[in-house]
This record gives sequence, C-alpha cells and structure tokens, in this order.
Amino acid sequence: MSSRIEQLIDEIEEYINGCKYKQFSSTQIIVNKEEIDELLRELRMKTPEEIKRYQKIISNKEAILNDARQKAEALINEATVHTNELINEHEIMQQAYAQANEVVTLATRQAQEILDNATIEANSMRAAAVQYTDDILGNVENIITHAVETAGARYENLINSLNQCNDIVKANRTELKPVDDDLDSVDDASDGGKSGNGVHLDML
Repeated sequence: MSSRIEQLIDEIEEYINGCKYKQFSSTQIIVNKEEIDELLRELRMKTPEEIKRYQKIISNKEAILNDARQKAEALINEATVHTNELINEHEIMQQAYAQANEVVTLATRQAQEILDNATIEANSMRAAAVQYTDDILGNVENIITHAVETAGARYENLINSLNQCNDIVKANRTELKPVDDDLDSVDDASDGGKSGNGVHLDML
C-alpha cells in the first residue's frame, strides 16, 4: 500500500471516532454522507493496480492453484528423473568399482599364482641342480677312489719289484765277495815267494 492509502484509512478511522452517537444509542453514529463518500472515493482511486491484481488472483485461486500444482508436479517429475539418473550413475559407479575390485583381485590372484609357480619351479631347479652336482661329485669321488686304489696297487707292485731287484743286487754282491778274498790270498802268496827268493839269493 502507498502511504496515501494508509493516511486515508487513518482519516476514516479518525472521522468515525469523531462522529457523535445517535441519541439513546451506544453503537450507532451520525455521519456526513458526502464526507465519508469523498474519503471512500479517494481511497478507491488510490488503490494501486497491484491490489486489484491480487484481488483477481484471489478470485482465480483455483486456476492458480492448478497451475501451481502442475508446476510442482513438473518439478517433482524433473527431480525424480534427475534422481533416477543420479541413482543410475551411482549404480554404474558401483558396478565400475566392483569390476575394478574384481580386476584387482583377479590380477592379485594371478600374480600370486605366478609367484608360487616360480617359487616351486625355482625350488625344483635348485633341487635338480643340487642332485646333479651331487651326482657329479659322487662320480668324481668314485674316480678318485678308483685311481687311488689303482695307484696304490701299482705302487705296491713297483715296491715289490724294486725289493726283488734289490735282493738280486745284494745276492750278486754277496757272490762277488768270495772271489775277492781268493784274489787277496793269491796276491799274498806271490809276494811271499818273491821275498824268499830274494832272501835265498842273498844267502847264496
């Protein structure tokens, strides 16, 4: 409302309050028709178009309410569609997240299987290498043992042969010693005869 309308209302109230009561009455007053009509006419003239529009809106409240209901239903439907889209997106995200987790789980399982198989294979290769090395060392040990035994037998035969040769040498030397003694006796006898002849000659 404009300030003039408020003033007119105040003036009407003051006018009514200033009117005199009819005789023998406490509710009826005496008013000047022209003065009150003038005040009301000015009030009508000052009534803004906005108030008239509000009055028209009130008179057409059913139509406005229906329009409001339609707009509200449209908003609700739009919100429902948007909510469903968000729900679908959320479900898609959940499915994508679940698929991602499944992929990660599968990859982890496969990686663990590869690691386990590699560990088993490495252990098998290690056991095979140890066995192979042990077999080679066993063969080498057998060869060395056989070589030692063979060398020992040959050495023993060599020692026996050398001892036999030594015995023969000793026997030969022993056989040579009596000849040397006989030669010494002959030499001694020859020396004695020469000495006797000499003496004999000297005596003559």
